[in-house]
Amino acid sequence: MSASATGGSVKSYAAVDLGASSGRVMVGRAGRDSLELVEAHRFPNRPVRTPEGLRWDVLSLYAGVLDGLKAAGRVDSVGIDSWAVDYGLLDADGALLGNPVHYRDARTEGVAEKVWATVPAAELYAETGLQYAPFNTLYQLVAARSSAQFAHAERLLLIPDLLTYWLTGESGTELTNASTTQLIDPRTRDWSRDVADRLGIDLGLFAPLRQPGDPAGLLRPEVLEATGLSGPVPVTTVGSHDTASAVAAVPATGERFAYICTGTWSLAGLELAAPVLTEASRAANFTNELGLDGTVRYLRNIMGLWLLQECVREWGDPDLGELLRGAAAVPALRSVVDAGDSAFLAPGRMPERIAEACRDSGQPVPRTPAETTRCILDSLALAHRRAVAEAQALADHPVDVVHIVGGGTRNALLCQLTADACGLPVVAGPAEAAALGNVLVQARAHGLVGDRASMRRLLARTQPLVRYEPQGDPAAWRAAEARLADR
Repeated sequence: MSASATGGSVKSYAAVDLGASSGRVMVGRAGRDSLELVEAHRFPNRPVRTPEGLRWDVLSLYAGVLDGLKAAGRVDSVGIDSWAVDYGLLDADGALLGNPVHYRDARTEGVAEKVWATVPAAELYAETGLQYAPFNTLYQLVAARSSAQFAHAERLLLIPDLLTYWLTGESGTELTNASTTQLIDPRTRDWSRDVADRLGIDLGLFAPLRQPGDPAGLLRPEVLEATGLSGPVPVTTVGSHDTASAVAAVPATGERFAYICTGTWSLAGLELAAPVLTEASRAANFTNELGLDGTVRYLRNIMGLWLLQECVREWGDPDLGELLRGAAAVPALRSVVDAGDSAFLAPGRMPERIAEACRDSGQPVPRTPAETTRCILDSLALAHRRAVAEAQALADHPVDVVHIVGGGTRNALLCQLTADACGLPVVAGPAEAAALGNVLVQARAHGLVGDRASMRRLLARTQPLVRYEPQGDPAAWRAAEARLADR
């Protein structure tokens, strides 16, 4: 359905949504009372290990974007979201200086301690509100600044901003993604110049900040030719951190909700009006990232379905449905691991590493894929429980319901276990939350939908949602939590 076919009441938007393992171009058809999403093109995102380390194949991603726009057909706008923290460096001519480094690359090992020697961890948190993660852009920049590439760099663009630049020839730095660099003050929603100055980071490398909804240029003539699109086609700035787009697509009916954005990572937390910058919040490793309309995404990073994805890869890609049915038959909470442990960050040998963690903690060692899968899902639900409970306490913001969005909504066992663990109802859906949030910000920029609450009401009316009520004995989850705490 095109805008012209309906007198302009419905428009089509291309949402480029790039994840750590795949990318896709989705087409959203949005109107004041309608919202549909279809997949135009999906393509793999395969990092490449070179002699220098782990790199993103960003040229392949860009080719996938162009193929997706060609498959999408006529659209009224394009928006791009992706994972956070990683970037490309450009020279004075605007040419890319090598493939972007993957956040799982080992180059940032030990860098945080060097940073903290100049800006102590407590001061860094008080200024930026960002959790400690070894791959934060700040640590990547400190690790890279002695490299030849960095010496020749005139511009730094985060991944979605880099692709936007290639599409339009115009550069900017989208704010929700910039907030994951550990160089943004969440109170002012601007650069933390004090932190940058103390660490010798030139903020002039970054393009001017953009807000979700801002125009980001028009598709270049060469892009129109490659995609078969008729111009002009605008590119609209969206919440270019995929979690910002996903949170925008949480179909909540009020403010007393927690969310868990599930996929390779689980991002569990709250939507707040102001950051929480206390020492207790830092000690709990919660992050304050920026969202739509002046909001703060107060959340904790949990390793997420990466644990299961890596195991499935090691097992030779067995049927996931059979694996989950087998896991459902395994006794609950037999063995659990800390799903936030950075020991699970790197790829490779995931089943063995989970078994080793269980052995080291004196728990039964999973012996079969079904037992390992149940260990992972119980551990994720337990991590969700801890994050939701601690976020409420630290932010003094009670909730009545947990919304799960993203790929994990398709895992009914994980959704039910999360309801059981949290002792709260779980509403699962939509699965393509990041793409829908991307589409809705574009639609709002073009006047088709109203404020954030209106966006969420439209989602609740149009998207399939499943509700899970908590079951079982809460004491079992408290005991499992205590088991992890004693380690």
